[in-house]
Amino acid sequence: MHLSIIIVNYRSAKDICQCLETACRYLPYASYEWIIADNSSDTEGRQQVMDKYPFVRWIDMGYNAGFARANNAGMRAATADTLLLLNPDTLLLNDAIAQCFARFVASDYIACGVQLLNADHTPQISGNYFIRGGINTLLPVPYLGALLRRLGYSLKVKKTNVPEAVGQVEVDWINGAFIMVKKSSIEKAGMLDEDFFLYAEEIEWCGRLRKAGKLCLYGDLHVVHLEGQSANAAFDSGGKGYYNMYDRKGKQIMLSNFVRVRKQFGAGWFLFGLCFYGLGIPVFGAGLLLSKLVKGRRSKYSFAQFKGYCANVFFVVGKAFIILRNKPYFYKVM
Repeated sequence: MHLSIIIVNYRSAKDICQCLETACRYLPYASYEWIIADNSSDTEGRQQVMDKYPFVRWIDMGYNAGFARANNAGMRAATADTLLLLNPDTLLLNDAIAQCFARFVASDYIACGVQLLNADHTPQISGNYFIRGGINTLLPVPYLGALLRRLGYSLKVKKTNVPEAVGQVEVDWINGAFIMVKKSSIEKAGMLDEDFFLYAEEIEWCGRLRKAGKLCLYGDLHVVHLEGQSANAAFDSGGKGYYNMYDRKGKQIMLSNFVRVRKQFGAGWFLFGLCFYGLGIPVFGAGLLLSKLVKGRRSKYSFAQFKGYCANVFFVVGKAFIILRNKPYFYKVM
């Protein structure tokens, strides 16, 4: 077996079956090593998957270990020299895995991804660039983030992402829904950081991988990613992307982003970001009041969102000392 494919399960057996169904349209799907790392002790889901796809290996984590720990368990169990971390909520198009694998192993790249698509086949951001201090993590802050974005445009700051990859594009980090990586590079850069529960772990990992070699996207290879479907179900939340700052999912996103900034850019940038989010509280409150007076129900934000944002910021402030120490700690919200 030349390729090991690792999928993390958290009550997503239906998604995994759909993913495997799209893979089974092509050969040599059964010659790959398929590993499911299960975070939910999902006996019924395991039976459902194994009955249809008996070639799958199933690893029971025994608890909700999150994305990094479950993927690491899968990577440790993998026997191939090339590994693919694949989200359960993905649908494979035009034999994308085999084409990506053939191209990747013949290249000097140490990790690669493909162009992800939304359900309607519009492009989804699949590759990104690092920006000093992780300043782009400040963009979701209501009102202040929009002001920072305008400032960036006026200063002609380089975009932090690839809206749509055309051909082969070098990037700094790859969307975690589909990351193919050579085991030799993992031996140099290390595995995913197990301090992370969910979100931002693949960004921090790609930062270490990037020091060992080059990463790329193959823009002509496509995989549908039903973004956020599994996480939304787990957190009882909604929406796509990383602009949710207001509920339990938003709390995990916010916490993980701050942990990543501390690990990748240092304590100074972490404290700067925390101050920015703190300043966002009075600005958010004033902007919300003004918006309600002018627009009423058509206001972009709600008082419930303001309350949730404040609670999440104070939660991160409460973890600030632990984050600053940068010692092993499991940053898990749910």
